[in-house]
Formats: sequence, structure tokens, C-alpha cells
Amino acid sequence: MSPRPRKSTLPTSERTKLRNVALFKDDDEPTKPSASPQTLRIEQIVTSSSQPRRYFDPDKLEQLIQSVQEHGILEPLLVRLLADERYELVAGERRYRAATAAGLTEVPVVVKELTDTEALHLALVENLQREDLNPVEETEGILQLLALKLKLETTEVVSLLYQMQNATAGKITDNVISNSKIESVNKVFTGLGKMNRESFTANRLPLLRLPEDILEALRSGKIEYTKAKAIARLPNAEIRTQLLEDAIANSLSLSQIRSLVKAKQAPKQQSELKTRFDTTYKQAKQSKQLWQDPKKRKKLESLLSQLEKLIESEVG
Repeated sequence: MSPRPRKSTLPTSERTKLRNVALFKDDDEPTKPSASPQTLRIEQIVTSSSQPRRYFDPDKLEQLIQSVQEHGILEPLLVRLLADERYELVAGERRYRAATAAGLTEVPVVVKELTDTEALHLALVENLQREDLNPVEETEGILQLLALKLKLETTEVVSLLYQMQNATAGKITDNVISNSKIESVNKVFTGLGKMNRESFTANRLPLLRLPEDILEALRSGKIEYTKAKAIARLPNAEIRTQLLEDAIANSLSLSQIRSLVKAKQAPKQQSELKTRFDTTYKQAKQSKQLWQDPKKRKKLESLLSQLEKLIESEVG
């Protein structure tokens, strides 16, 4: 009897991550064998400058630190060999930070042979599959992933996505987008399984046009997306910044923010209305036809009567 095939020693989550690397490989690129788990001194590991995740919730990180102090690192970090016995962290930065803060000297790792592109692909996928990424990080991560796959700048990816959206809506009749690009884009969204291309283009790309101060608050997890969008409606940067600070400091609800936005917009709306009234009044005085035409004169009389009643009700 032939021996039964040996099962992988990697945890399920790590096997999933390694399969995701293959998802973004070119079809003719061979898959490199993975290594078995081992232990490394923590000073041998360096973090990547291209880490897609920028914000780590301090409360959740503190909980993880306490868990690491009690139980250690239960899931190995994923790293790749650099040089001089140094390893670059590919996936598991929260665990790495917690281990460092907890004072561990060694951590379990899985060493994988990866190119720069493969390492960034895997880091992006690992982060994008998490449920606690904020919308800005997720949006920027998906754009970065698309840019790597298509070998384009992120600004070019944004332009391509809008072109594809316009083509779907029938606003572009010429076939200016290659089928290979369309297939590559759709493959990325299918692999992530989070949202489709149309939803991402319509609902997530507009995020990047928010004012920078609001974007930064979203990146750092200080405010929710719906609240940020409401505050962004204020055109005055100084007023907007003040409301943003108040909303964060006082944990204002969405309804409270909307009420404050409406109140802060009122003075401008009043000014615009007065300007319209003054302009219309001057034009009415200068119009000869308005006073000579019986039908227009009768309509004007009706409008003046309504205005008089409106003023009388305010005085009364």
C-alpha cells in the first residue's frame, strides 16, 4: 500500500494566504514551494515600508498584547528572507507589534520565497480580507493592488475604472479598453470577494476626493464614513475643521452633525437669497414690459401681495 500523502503543516489561515499569492501570479509563473514554520529572533524581522495598513486601533492592539503575554503568538508571522539573516514582514504586523510590546524575544514564522511584487500582493490581500480596515485604507489598498496587477499608476487605475463605468452605462461607444485589462480588473475583485467593480467605482472612489483633513481622520479611524461625508458638505475649510474636531472630541451622532452642518450653511444661504432678491428688484424696476403688459402686471401684483402677507406674518 502506498503511503498516504503528507498533510500541510501550515495553519489554515496561512494556507489561504499562500493560495491568494497564486491568484495574482501570471499563468506561466511557477509557484515557489513554501517553507515549514520556524522561530526567529524578533530583531531579525524588519517591517515593510510599503505596508498597506497604516492605522492600528490602540484598544484592540492592547487586547492583543495582553493575549500575547499570556499565550504567546498562536499564529506564525509570514516573512521573506532579505539578506544578512534579516527577514521582511509580509503578513501579521499586528501580531509583530504585540510581540514587540509584550517583550518577546522570539516569534514563530513561516518563511516564503517571494519577489517584491508577490510580497506586496500578499500583504495587500491579507489586509483587504480583514473586516476592520477603514474605508479609506480599503479603497487605497484595492487601488494599489489593481495598479500592481495592471502595471499602472494608481491615478491611471482610477481613470480606467471610470472609463469602464462609463462604457457600462453606454456613455462611451468606442472600444478603447482592452479585454485583457477588463479581465484583470474583474479577476482582482472576484478574488477579493468584497464588492464588485461597479460598486467600488460608484461608492468608494469618491472617498478620495474628500478634503484632506477629513481623509486623515478616516484613515486614523477617528470618525465614521457617513459622518465624514456629512461634514465634507461644508465648503468653508475653517468651519469644516472646527466641526470635525468637535465631532471627534464629543462623539457627535450623525443626526447632530447633520443639524450643525445645516445651521452652519444657513448664513450663506441667507446671503445668497438676499443677493437674488436685490438683483431681481433692480431688474424688475428697469423692465418696461413688466409694467406695461397687463398680464405680467397682474401676476406681479399677486406676487407682491404674497410677499406683503409673508412680511406681515413675521411682524405679527
